[in-house]
Amino acid sequence: MKLKKIAALLAVAGMSAPAFATNGMNMEGYGPVATGMGGASFAYDNGTAGMINNPATLGFMKSGTSRFDIAVGGLHPDVASSVPAMPAAGTANSGGDAYYMPAAGYVRKDGKLTWGVGMMAQGGMGTEYGKNSFLSGGTGQENRSELGIGRIIFPLAFDVTDSLIVGGSIDYLWGGLDLQMVMGGADLNAMMTGASPIGSASTTMMLPAIAWAQFDFSKGDNKFTQQLTTNGWALNLGFTWKAAPNLTIGGVYHAKTSLSDMEGKGRLNNDVMPIPGTLKVVDFQWPETFGLGLAYQATDKLMIAADYKRINWADVMKNFRMHFVADGGMGTMDATLYQDWKNQDVFMIGGSYKYSDALTLRAGVNLASNPIPDKYMNYLFPATIKDHYTLGFGYKFSQAASIDFSYVYAPEVSVTNPNTGIKTTHGQSNNWQFMYSHRF
Repeated sequence: MKLKKIAALLAVAGMSAPAFATNGMNMEGYGPVATGMGGASFAYDNGTAGMINNPATLGFMKSGTSRFDIAVGGLHPDVASSVPAMPAAGTANSGGDAYYMPAAGYVRKDGKLTWGVGMMAQGGMGTEYGKNSFLSGGTGQENRSELGIGRIIFPLAFDVTDSLIVGGSIDYLWGGLDLQMVMGGADLNAMMTGASPIGSASTTMMLPAIAWAQFDFSKGDNKFTQQLTTNGWALNLGFTWKAAPNLTIGGVYHAKTSLSDMEGKGRLNNDVMPIPGTLKVVDFQWPETFGLGLAYQATDKLMIAADYKRINWADVMKNFRMHFVADGGMGTMDATLYQDWKNQDVFMIGGSYKYSDALTLRAGVNLASNPIPDKYMNYLFPATIKDHYTLGFGYKFSQAASIDFSYVYAPEVSVTNPNTGIKTTHGQSNNWQFMYSHRF
């Protein structure tokens, strides 16, 4: 009966809004315990979020016990775009400023083996500029994006010795993309002739002379599903090693995903006639990631954790490739937006202080580089946030029940694309996560 209830909760959680860009397209932390400590999570018990952070940490549970966590997070990005050289154009403020993400997980330890199942939002990014900003060029068409990837995770951890735990998971991933992107006819022509510095395009369609075009593949205000969808699998591995009575070292390897092409129906709009068809985003993958961390129990009350993580964006974000097939055999169009993302180094450090038997206080920082080159920065995909400052707490009502909360502030980052002249700013001032845990 308990497993049926858990499965039902995961099914509801699966219809969730995507998470949005913090470490590139990743979250800065998973679960409020880790997020309250700057995202550091590789070498200590941080609850069922460990299945996405480092599955080996699930083995810190006592044999014969189970744990169920249910959580929700809120991300509140503040994104705006403008053209400094043309102040009269005004500022386009993104209306996408509130996104909510449920998560749930169940784990049990029997002897040396820990197993479970959970659902987590992996990450994503998005903006909503509406119909009337300067980005629409007077066309009255939307400019918006919404990308989200989630995981259903099946973890296992095994106590090899009293000091060494190994773990891993097989993850089912699903996700989607809404895309409404307007471009001028001259810009599209430049892409087709090879004269554009931001992308390229080719077509077999007999297009008339058009003043503008719009890729229109979106479910609009629906926050639960996207128009273009994908699914696939990934593998994660991890370990923890108790190097000394007060020092634990942990490491993780998250393999590159194997996702199908994102695909869905929509239209290629223009000022002459809309062209219905099917769009594919070709070979979009989540990157390989590896990391190493430690947890040091400085005193009975104070624990310090520090992690380093390398996210290999360069392997998966070289180009953003789209393949459009018009209905009725009217032809095809291939379009590529150059990305050339850099690999990202993320440094996380945090501490937890046991103020009392019931209350634990947490704080941390998460420091990273911006992976997107200025010359390829696209106002629809502003994954530019670099640093995060975090606070959190945990409170135990009893040995069975507890809550955890985290708050994150990410200072604004401004990037101006020298090719388009568009300046995009992105900050996050009120991100939070809340979790209820029950042990039995």
